[in-house]
Amino acid sequence: MKFLVFGSLNIDLIFSVDHIAAPGETINSGSLERSAGGKGANQAAALAKAGMEVYLAGKIGRDGDFLLELLESYGVRTGHVLHWEGATGQAIIQVDKSGQNSIVLYGGGNAALQDAEIGPILKNFDRGDMILLQNEIPLTAALMRAASERGMKVCLNPSPFDGRIAALPLELADLLFVNEIEAAGLAGRPVSEDLGPVLEELALRFPRAELILTAGKEGAYYACESLRAKGDIIDLPAADTTGAGDTFTGFFLAARQRGCGVAESLGLACKASSIAVSRKGAMASMPFAREVF
Repeated sequence: MKFLVFGSLNIDLIFSVDHIAAPGETINSGSLERSAGGKGANQAAALAKAGMEVYLAGKIGRDGDFLLELLESYGVRTGHVLHWEGATGQAIIQVDKSGQNSIVLYGGGNAALQDAEIGPILKNFDRGDMILLQNEIPLTAALMRAASERGMKVCLNPSPFDGRIAALPLELADLLFVNEIEAAGLAGRPVSEDLGPVLEELALRFPRAELILTAGKEGAYYACESLRAKGDIIDLPAADTTGAGDTFTGFFLAARQRGCGVAESLGLACKASSIAVSRKGAMASMPFAREVF
């Protein structure tokens, strides 16, 4: 199986702060780092670090060429990443002393993708390959339909969760990765610590999909048809939660592709994301396969 991650590439500007700035508040940052990010790029990096054959498609400006060099160093195939004359997507990230983050996004090249650019990329992939999508580019619905028509497996992480999600052909998803907020939104329920009813609601609504619900320190849950499973995190000191969910997604898919069962795959993905949270950064914090498997 080949993995195609079609999604966002960002330049992350990371400010280390004592606390997340409140509305109207001006605070000082202890440090500033520029790094590679975007959910598409992050998930491609996680899959590559986990040892998978992964291709990334998206759009950047010339200011983002360093992103491609970094991704290629991890093993990501970047030949389907397009260039345009504008800026690469940007993310302004505040990370507080407890490791929590707050993120402001600018679309840049991510928002400039065109429908006509889908076909020439997808023709390089066949029935049984997997496309992995998020919600940081404008073509997600068209990509889901086009990939499904080609017989590709469709994996969706509807993040960030906003009003555009309702317009997606969610019934085409073979796998859905959601956190507590995204799960509650899809289920039409308020966010709650009791995740069981939310998971069951989603299982009824999406009977053909594998559902993977990540719940931070509570680990992760799985539902598909009659199968239920849970994975637990490794309790490590938190340094930075940026990219933890993307790490989980990449390593869960890699574990399944390696032939691991659902419960084992959940545990391995939780292990990978726990390691990532204990380190600074997004892609840089992601472990390699030898640290997890």
